[in-house]
Amino acid sequence: MHIEPGVVDGAKMAFAYVTAAGAAGYTAKLALADLKDHSGVSFAARTVMAAVGTFIFFEVLPHFAVGISEVHFILGTTLFLLMGAAPAALGLALGLLIQGAFFAPSDLPMFFVNVTTLLVPLFAITAVANRFIPQDRAYVDLAYRDVFKLSAMYQGGVVAWVAFWAFYGQGVGAETFQSVLVFGAAYMLVVLIEPLADLAVLAAAKALRSRKVEGLTANRLYHAH
Repeated sequence: MHIEPGVVDGAKMAFAYVTAAGAAGYTAKLALADLKDHSGVSFAARTVMAAVGTFIFFEVLPHFAVGISEVHFILGTTLFLLMGAAPAALGLALGLLIQGAFFAPSDLPMFFVNVTTLLVPLFAITAVANRFIPQDRAYVDLAYRDVFKLSAMYQGGVVAWVAFWAFYGQGVGAETFQSVLVFGAAYMLVVLIEPLADLAVLAAAKALRSRKVEGLTANRLYHAH
């Protein structure tokens, strides 16, 4: 989902600054809510782990350029389920920033575009999880269909934002349309694989339920709300 430099530029970047600022404000709101249920140490630890995970997802796991952007195994749903919404959001942003600053400086001009692409779908699955997942069910007890819905929604949101930035920055033309279609088709691989990764991580977390690791995870992972 690293949108190529130059896809959005000039005055059009102003909208990216606005959306990123909105994402930052909503992340702050989620952080305050998280700190009501977790200690500051837990919050910081989960944020660091989410940032490290994000860096690994972007820089270490296989990724390749397709069409208008790059295809990555982001595992945003996994971060949300394990760490909670606010640490996942901060981790995604920090991991993206670290990766750009030290390993892919050419991506930095697109940071606000890319961070919006990552965070807004995360906020969407947070709202869906809060509303539709029964309050008496811990995340480790989710069924495949529940995890698949969350993961598909997150990945679909990423694709939708990539498409938006492409058409917004380059206009609605045949070449842009083709690039978006190629990227979206390639991302279907991610949509199929990531729910399996989410379930595997949740299964591992369930096996560790009695190992006193709860301070390193969101409370909802093991406990009903």
